[in-house]
Amino acid sequence: MPTDIRVLVIDDEFDFCYFVKTNLMQSGPFDVLIATTGTEGIELARTERPDIILLDLFMPEMPGEDVADALKEYPETADIPILFVTALASNDDLSLNQEGKIGNNYIMPKPIRTKKLIQTIMKILDRT
Repeated sequence: MPTDIRVLVIDDEFDFCYFVKTNLMQSGPFDVLIATTGTEGIELARTERPDIILLDLFMPEMPGEDVADALKEYPETADIPILFVTALASNDDLSLNQEGKIGNNYIMPKPIRTKKLIQTIMKILDRT
């Protein structure tokens, strides 16, 4: 039996977090944690050590890039893959970019489609 994939969603929009959590948990072997601030997300990542982090780029308290930089500073979170989710990128933007990445991090435009999200998570984690 496959083990659950632990996903941490860090996004200031609670409705988005709830949508992703509900859809992932209904669609596959996912255990989903939610943080609505960057600071809370960093702490959850350090204590829970998820397999992957879905991270909003634009949050009022702490931008996603700052959260990602902070996560890279801690040995226990430095190697966790990050998938940025943002409403400010389109599929056309990403087709111009190599593999939909910003630096070493992946990026996916909002609105997110659950099937595409699952495919992307499995590809990033090499569980296809």
